[in-house]
Amino acid sequence: MILSGRGVTAVLGPTNTGKTHYAIERMVAHDSGVIGLPLRLLAREVYTRLVEKVGHHNVALITGEEKITPHRARYSVCTVEAMPRETTASFVAIDEVQLAGDLERGHIFTDRLLHLRGRGETLLLGAATMRPILEYLLPGITVVERPRMSQLLYAGSKKITRLPHRSAIVAFSADEVYAIGELIRRQRGGAAVVLGALSPRTRNAQVALYQEGDVDYLVATDAIGMGLNLDVDHVAFAQDRKFDGYQYRNLNPAELAQVAGRAGRHVRDGTFGVTGRVDPFEDELVHRIESHEFDSVRVLQWRSKAVDYSSLKALKHSLEAAPAVSGLTRALPAVDQQALEHLARYPEVIDVATTSERVEKLWEACALPDYRRITPAQHADLIASIYADLVRHGTVNEDFMAEQVRRADHTDGEIDTLSARIAQIRTWTYVSNRPGWLADPTHWQEKTREIEDRLSDALHERLTKRFVDRRTSVLMKRLRENAMLEAEISVNGDVFVEGHHVGQLTGFRFTLVAGSEGTDARAVQGAAQKALALEFEARAARLHAAGNNDLALSSDGLVRWLGDPVARLAASDHVMRPRVILLADEQLQANARDHVVARIERFVNHHISTVLKPLDDISRAEDLEGLAKGLAFQLVENLGVLFRRDVAEEVKSLDQESRASIRKYGVRFGAYHIFLPALLKPAPAELITLLWALKNDGLDKPGHGELIPMLAAGRTSVVTDPSFERTFYKLAGFRYLGKRAVRIDILERLADLIRPLLQWKPGMTPRPEGAYDGRRFTATTSMLSILGATPDDMEEILKGLGYRADSVTAEEAAAFLAKQDGTPAEAGASSEAAAEHVEADADAAAEPSEGGDAAPAENASAEAAPAEASGDETTAAEQPEEPAEPKPVLLWRPGTRQDNQRGGRQQGDQRRGGQRQGQGEAREGGRKGGAPARAKPQDGKPGGQRKERQDRHERHERHDRGAKFDNRPPRKEKPIDPDSPFAKLAALKEQLKK
Repeated sequence: MILSGRGVTAVLGPTNTGKTHYAIERMVAHDSGVIGLPLRLLAREVYTRLVEKVGHHNVALITGEEKITPHRARYSVCTVEAMPRETTASFVAIDEVQLAGDLERGHIFTDRLLHLRGRGETLLLGAATMRPILEYLLPGITVVERPRMSQLLYAGSKKITRLPHRSAIVAFSADEVYAIGELIRRQRGGAAVVLGALSPRTRNAQVALYQEGDVDYLVATDAIGMGLNLDVDHVAFAQDRKFDGYQYRNLNPAELAQVAGRAGRHVRDGTFGVTGRVDPFEDELVHRIESHEFDSVRVLQWRSKAVDYSSLKALKHSLEAAPAVSGLTRALPAVDQQALEHLARYPEVIDVATTSERVEKLWEACALPDYRRITPAQHADLIASIYADLVRHGTVNEDFMAEQVRRADHTDGEIDTLSARIAQIRTWTYVSNRPGWLADPTHWQEKTREIEDRLSDALHERLTKRFVDRRTSVLMKRLRENAMLEAEISVNGDVFVEGHHVGQLTGFRFTLVAGSEGTDARAVQGAAQKALALEFEARAARLHAAGNNDLALSSDGLVRWLGDPVARLAASDHVMRPRVILLADEQLQANARDHVVARIERFVNHHISTVLKPLDDISRAEDLEGLAKGLAFQLVENLGVLFRRDVAEEVKSLDQESRASIRKYGVRFGAYHIFLPALLKPAPAELITLLWALKNDGLDKPGHGELIPMLAAGRTSVVTDPSFERTFYKLAGFRYLGKRAVRIDILERLADLIRPLLQWKPGMTPRPEGAYDGRRFTATTSMLSILGATPDDMEEILKGLGYRADSVTAEEAAAFLAKQDGTPAEAGASSEAAAEHVEADADAAAEPSEGGDAAPAENASAEAAPAEASGDETTAAEQPEEPAEPKPVLLWRPGTRQDNQRGGRQQGDQRRGGQRQGQGEAREGGRKGGAPARAKPQDGKPGGQRKERQDRHERHERHDRGAKFDNRPPRKEKPIDPDSPFAKLAALKEQLKK
């Protein structure tokens, strides 16, 4: 092999030395020329520049996947693989010749630089590291070294989110590129993405997105190191290791410099550095990159071009030949040679490849690039199918090709799906451009090109949608142009800057939309604030003139104007005069702000005084004096409800005139409460709850606002929730009574029903329903009806009000009532009928109905309220072998302190001995006037029935004696005030009787 460098010029130097521009200028100085470039993308760029100089009819573009060949074109732009083996052109140039040392493609570059020559001039363009090997292999070569036009400096390590504008972030895997792109989008508005696997059209579109200033960042693999002309000021390495097709390895200094050299254009300096998890570069490495001092390329990859097609074995042997010249090394098997190794083992290929023409056709088919990045065996299968068609039919089966093309012709899906379809269609684009492989190549060239373009555009759209915030990109471009941003506000408060939605104006507060915290946020806010300043003044004027119907106070303490929050309430010294805190940005200033605050305060005060008018009236009352004024003050402080027991002394001390003065403000003196009935409605109760919550920091306490819907639904009693704040029951108008809460006015109606039952005395006629012996009563259907409760609920309620129950059997109660009513009870039938009557009343009471909301009658004589307490209900143990005993009748009486103490002892006894509470109450009732519990008959003993009848007779006698005996001290009667309305009412009754 005799080589010569005569007529060959090597233009060597680092990036940004203008080598490619120089080659274009030299080529157009000749009448014809061919230039080979390492990438289809770069070939497209050079083709465009040549067309601008000499016209499209003079320039051809030839790549593996694309051919533009005007008739009699003088200049050809090719990828190195597509360059002709021999040419008659006057000028030949090969770019990036340092790739001759690449393990995968190096042998192709080596073959072209050693053998392809122009008639007049040959240029080899590349890095300065190629000088020694070129001078050795091509004696007589002319070497010209060009210095870098600008300086390249190391800038150290920076976080990705703090990289300067016009930066390129470099990584070496698609996953890492995508992750960085998404981070840049969230933090800085967006980034363009360049990957080697993208189609040239998609890469061009992404580069244009960056070049035109729509985004300020580019995330790419080392694909940008190959001659792409970019306006990059800084290159940051997010990775410094890559997979070279055989192993993961660190990039060498020359490779790092090739990528870092993209920073800076022409005479503008550039910087490089690291980011992410990459350690800062060592000083020696930094020095070598900045000064462009790298180890020289020692050997070039080589593969014999003297291919023997006589047989498959001869072909394989010729490809394995060793170079005869030092400085060259036999290349590792490339994709085409790997495919041949697989195909040479296929029986169907061995049977067909029997002539030199067929072997040559097989080697031509093996040149199909593996765009899909699949396994060598799968790639070989596809080549085998194509080769079989070529040998048997002379062309590829178009039905088979049509099916493959149809599968790729879909633009739906995400980035990875579209990338896979583009790789698929590029395979068939290559097939359509191979001479002699198709019967109608023009049709398939146009069809595959059109599909690839559509897929590329769809991929560009998906990449842009995923990695670019279009709003931010437009705004950044306008800012770089120093243009005034135009802002406008829609009727519903949407704020637009340059036609892009940037935020929402709610009331007097402006909120940027999510993702607006990038570098453009300040400019966007500045543009928006100019429009907001005028809008705030206009809104302030409209609010100042707004009617009360346009404003509303919600249960969370927010004041809303036409639905938007404009203020919130906070606690003050007076519970009914909360403070107003305006919710507005600083742009609402001076008089406009004062007018808004004043209008909201007027509304709040008017709303409170209207909804809580009875409470507001009594708080402002000037005709109340002494104890009445003090009671009114307490009523206001407690928001309209007082437990009567808490103010019992004050109430007793009130004379009739004071009572009358406070009653005219709607205050009711009930048996259990002093309250304002007008406030027991949903709207007042909701506002009262809010005022209390503001004063006591209770907006977040459990139960806030939960009881108002029950009040609005007309519920007279509800099951209590232990997790709720108890005060909320009182504020909503309910009395908390253990497991159940009852509306306050309904409790007063219950007191009105109980009072005559306790005032009735034996001998008075008629006996009211539920009256028993003048000291005790039974629950009636009307009581259950107004409470909307079951008998079990009734027990809880009465216990909660401080009443205690004595238990007697239905037969005993019937006999006692029959005697009180004067009905003979000797006959057994009569006794049984009376018992059935009592049981029927109990059954009827077990089906309650909803109670109404009628106002109860007042009775000022009920001065003392029973002590509030709660007890646990106990049930008898079930005995399945015996029929269930009938339910006892509960006789209710006001509790005493001794009952409370005794109840505690009984509960302790119950825990220790397991005795039923009902039995203890029955024994207690026998001692204090009730009937004792019935003893069980002693089964198996003679005379058991007689003993039972005798015990029952003794119990009746004790019951009768207890009914007549009262161990309470005689009640001291108060002198009756002759001027009281009750004295006058009693006198009127006496007159009516006469």
